[in-house]
This record gives sequence, structure tokens and C-alpha cells, in this order.
Amino acid sequence: MAWSVFTLRKENRSFGSLSLFLSKFYFILSRNFVYLSLHTSNPKTVTKNMEEFSTGTDPRVPAVKPDSKPSSLEEVPLEAASAAVSEDAEVDKDLLCPICMQIIKDAFLTSCGHSFCYMCIITHLRNKSDCPWCSQFLTNNQLFPNILLDKLLKKTSARQISKTASPVEQFRQALQQGYEVTIKELDNLLSLLAEKKRKMEQEEAERNMQILLDFLQCLRKQKVDELNEIQTDLQFIKEDINSVERHRVDLYRARDRYSVKLRMLGDDSSTRKPWSSSMDKNNSGIVSSSLNIRGGMPAGNLQNKKIDGKTQLSGHVSQRKDALSGADSQGFNQSGLSVARKKRIHAQFNDLQECYLQKRRQLANQLHIKQESDKNVIHREGYNAGLADFQSVLSTFTQYSRLRVIAEVRLGDLFHSANIVSSIEFDRDDEFFATAGVSRRIKVFDLSMVLNEPADVHCPVVEMSTRSKLSCLSWNKHWKNHIASSDYEGIVTVWDVTTRQSLMEYEEHEKRAWSVDFSRTDPSMLVSGSDDCKVKVWCTKQEASVINIDMKANICCVKYNPGSSNFIAVGSADHHIHYYDLRNISSPLHVFSGHKKAVSYVKFLSENELASASTDSTLRLWDVKENLPLRTFKGHTNEKNFVGLTVNSEYIACGSETNEVYVYHKEISKPVTWHRFGSQEMEDADEDGGGSHFISAVCWKSDSPTMLTANSQGTIKVLVLAA
Repeated sequence: MAWSVFTLRKENRSFGSLSLFLSKFYFILSRNFVYLSLHTSNPKTVTKNMEEFSTGTDPRVPAVKPDSKPSSLEEVPLEAASAAVSEDAEVDKDLLCPICMQIIKDAFLTSCGHSFCYMCIITHLRNKSDCPWCSQFLTNNQLFPNILLDKLLKKTSARQISKTASPVEQFRQALQQGYEVTIKELDNLLSLLAEKKRKMEQEEAERNMQILLDFLQCLRKQKVDELNEIQTDLQFIKEDINSVERHRVDLYRARDRYSVKLRMLGDDSSTRKPWSSSMDKNNSGIVSSSLNIRGGMPAGNLQNKKIDGKTQLSGHVSQRKDALSGADSQGFNQSGLSVARKKRIHAQFNDLQECYLQKRRQLANQLHIKQESDKNVIHREGYNAGLADFQSVLSTFTQYSRLRVIAEVRLGDLFHSANIVSSIEFDRDDEFFATAGVSRRIKVFDLSMVLNEPADVHCPVVEMSTRSKLSCLSWNKHWKNHIASSDYEGIVTVWDVTTRQSLMEYEEHEKRAWSVDFSRTDPSMLVSGSDDCKVKVWCTKQEASVINIDMKANICCVKYNPGSSNFIAVGSADHHIHYYDLRNISSPLHVFSGHKKAVSYVKFLSENELASASTDSTLRLWDVKENLPLRTFKGHTNEKNFVGLTVNSEYIACGSETNEVYVYHKEISKPVTWHRFGSQEMEDADEDGGGSHFISAVCWKSDSPTMLTANSQGTIKVLVLAA
């Protein structure tokens, strides 16, 4: 502390009397007061005090020269007062407690002349018995309250607070301290404050009105935009209703024309029948007379023939009635199907509405271009291309409502308790399908035999053993007898199904390989992905990989673009899909983000449409040409297992951890239908503690409604979409 320079030298002897002690203590306080007055009182007083003490014996006493500053604080101008603030900042350093380095609180003075916070010095003396400043011996009995310093510190603090306080706070403090104000001055202040209040309220009201106006204008703009959009949509709907009504009239007229032609044909046949019957009667009479002459058939048989003719006529009548009743029943069935399809539409009305508006808006201005360029579009007079596209979606979506089992295969193995089917794939011509899984076997089945033979006698036509559990299969779409597999040891193998021998084995992966896929455009190329965070491209003509892509996370799935061998999609444990051009692997063309967990499968519906599955219980559809997310599908459950994914041009199917198969239309986010696996054996397994089962693999048969499905029990079902 700055004032510690005025110290009381410790004497070896104790104080002789209380008067001697008080006189010395008064002397110390006086010296501290003089030091503090250097910073608080006017300079002339400071000079006088310093002259009185400049003849003292203490060599540390500074000699202060007088200066020509104003005689009192009242005479200090505003500029000088502002300059004094910086001086006070330096003074504040001298008012700090040497222990806590904060402004002294409850100042206490030691016998050696130093001041500290009371709690600071008491805490210090509990551990040591010396002064923190000069290290002289010190006890609690040698501490004394520094009342004068406390008062000065309080004044200094109040002055600093007043400097930083707002004018209102300063005025309030002045009033509290007894500052005298006349009634007139108060009236002036009150009128000024009232005017200020009215002005602030006016400004606040104007701000609030402006905010409200901005909100209403924004809302109006939004609603006008929505209204314009709705009006445009209504115009589309009106045009489409007129187009559909015209087409319906054309269909009704065509049906009436066909009905008239059928009636005319029926009338012609009915007019010919009496003539032919009369001719038959005449001929029969001639024949009978000739037979009678020759001694042939007796005349009595003629009556029998007449009776038979009547019987045949009644039979024809009954057949016609049956045909009419059959037509009625067929009409009833058709009406029942119409009702069922309408129910499906109402159940998914919101999704269908979104699909219709999206297609109608996108293709409203491209009618002529679309009709001329795309020959597959049904050209109808007055039909918009968007309406035709939506009609195709609506027809395919409402065409099916359930999955029907048409065959079942059980892969129960006496030597392997684990029967999970990890992969199931059709060959090039959809005549055979292969299965692989944890049983370390690739089994090839003939689909026609599976469909035509009883369920208990299905045997594979080819069976190949492997060293490790299998994770994935991929048929070569050019060489029918070639199939590739990936296993848990990271080995990628190319097999010849005819000879049941391996053609190539690639062992560069360091960990489990999850996926393998043959290129559709280049049959010699295949790609694989592994837990070693590497994607490798192989050529069946070479023994080593031709391309190696290092990634930062485990690879769960890989897939070639069906239109080119230069592009691949990679699903990763980092929740993303990386789309690569193999001609430049330094960075992906695009990274598709949206899944919240690992991407377990990727499949191409077309060259531009990519479907993905994840353990976040969602499927997603992406546009790899425009790099856009198209749709998210929800309904199944998938949180930890590989449950399979398969696609065709219109439908996406996947498994579920609830032992169900789900089918989605690519334009609708909710499932079209689903089918639950269930059998007495599985129920028994559940009772025995076998745990829950899940679908482990699925595969469409090209663009047909037939699908292969397998579950964790080794049960394979052939399902078909049905109305």
C-alpha cells in the first residue's frame, strides 16, 4: 500500500502506558491522513501539510512541490474535472488490499502501519504470524480499525459510482442527499418530464404501428401469393376435369358403338339359327325317309330327335342366362374394385394431392415438348402431360392393395442353427435366384420349380460352400453364370455357378466387406465396400483392385449407376451418401445428407433416381442429376439390422424389424401395403426364447409385381402384389 511508507517502526520494548500508545497511534493516523489528503484535498492544503512534514526524520517522505492549480474543487473547470478521472484511476491502485487486490473493505491497520481488509488479514494470520507487506511479526492483538480510511474509501466509491451513474440516477441521489429544489423548479421539471413521456409514448406507438403494418403487409403478400397459386391450381383442376369428362364421353360412345356391334352380331346369329334349324328339319325328314326306305333308323327316333332339339334349345337359353348372370357378377366385382380403389385414394389423399400439384405445376408449360419427345406418353386430345403422368401414378398406386404368398421355401439347416439370409438376388433372366447368409453357403434355386412344387421339397439346384459368413451377392447381368459375393473376412469372390468354382478372389479389404455390385454396362467391373473405410473397384481380368477410394467412415453399401460404369453411390456410417465419378475420385460429385443414422442400402430406380435405406427407420429418394432430395418414406421399423432394400421403376420395397415386408410407391411417402411373416415354427421359436425376427433380404423380379423376401429364420417367400 502507498500509505505503508509512513510506517511505525517496531520497538523492542512494549508501550509504557495507554497514553503513550494512544499518542503514537494518533501520530500514525495523522500521517496516513496527510498521505490520503494528497489525493482528496486541494493542492494548497497538500502543500502546507507536506511542508510541515518535510523536516521529518523519515527519508521516504516525498517532497511535493506546489503548483498553480485552483484553490478548491469548486473552482475546477469541466475540462479539468474530466482530466482528474484518469488521475483517480491511478489512485485506485493504491486503495487496493495487498491480499485480495480489491478495494479495501472494513479497513484494519496493523502495528507496522499497513492497512488490509479485515477478513483478508484475519484469514492470513490463521496460517502465518507476519505482515503480508513487510513480513514483520504480527498477531491479532496488533490489529486496529482504520475508521478514517473507511470513510475516505466510502467517499471515493460514492464519487466513482456518481461518475458512471446516469443523469437520472445522479438526480435521484442528489434529492436523497437533501438537495434543495424550489416548487417552481419542480413544476418545470414535472412539465418537462410529462412532455418527454408523451413524446416517448408517441414514438413507441408509431413503432408498434409500423411493426403491425409490416406484419400485415407481409401476411397480405403471402396470402396473395397463396391465392394466386390456388387460383392457378384451380385453373389446372378445371382444365383437367374438362379433359377427363371429354375423354369419358368418348369412352362411353366407344362402348356404345361396341355394344351396338355386338347386338348386331347377336341378331345376325339369331336370324341364322331358325333358318339353319328349318334346313335341319327338312334334311332330317329326307334322311329319315331314305333311312326308312333302306330299312335303317326307325321312324320313332325322329320324335326322340325333336325332343333332343328342344332340350338343346333350353340348354342354350340357360347358357345365355348364365352368361348374363356372369356378366352381372363381373360388373359387381368391378364395382367392388372401384370402391376399394376409391378408399385407397381417400386414405392417401394428401400425398396424392401433393403429387398431382407437383407434376401439374412442373409440366404445365411443357405439354408440347413432352408429347413430342416422349413417345411412351399416352397422347390424348386435351390431356396435359402432367395429368397423364399423374394418371399413371394413380393407376399404379391404386392397382394393388395387398401382398399374396404364392410360394415358400425354408432353408432350415441341420448343421447350422443360424439361418439369416443376408442377400437374395435374381439372375439376368429372372429364372434363378441365389441366397447367401451366415450359413456360409450360396444356394441357387429354380424359380419355376419353387412355384410349382410343394413347399417341403424345395432343394437348390446349385450349392457352393464358403469359408466365411456372407454379406452380399450380385449376379452379373451379362454373363448369366457369374455371381459375386462379399464375406465377413473382407474377401470378394467371383463364382462360376455352372462349375461351382471360384474364378477370382480379392483379399485386399482388411475388415468385413458389406457390399458388392457388378456394373450393368461393363460386365468385367465390380465394386465393393468394407468396414475398413475403403471402396475398391475390381476388374475380373486383373488380380488387384484398379481403383481405391479412402473414406472417413465404414462403408455399408455400394451400387453402380445402371446407365454408366463411371458413377457409383456409396452409403456410409457417417449418415451420408457419397456419389462418385470414378474418373475423378479426389472428391465426390455430391454428398446427399438427410439420414440421421448409417446408410445401409442404396439402389437405383433409374439413371437419375436413387433410393437409400437407413437405420433411422426411413427410406429416401434422391435425384442424382439435380442433386436434390425428392421424398422420404416412413412406416417400417429399422434401427439396428440390415433389413433389405429393392426397387423397380415404380415401387420400393424393404424389410422391417417387426418381421414385415413394406411396399412403397415412389411418389407416395406412406406404404401401399405390407405383409407379415408368420408360421407355427416361428411362434414356437418365440416361445422357446428365440427372440424377435426380422426381414433380412428382399428382391423384385425386374418390373413385375413378384418379389422374393427372406427373414432371419431362413424362410423365403415369393410374394405378388394383388388387388
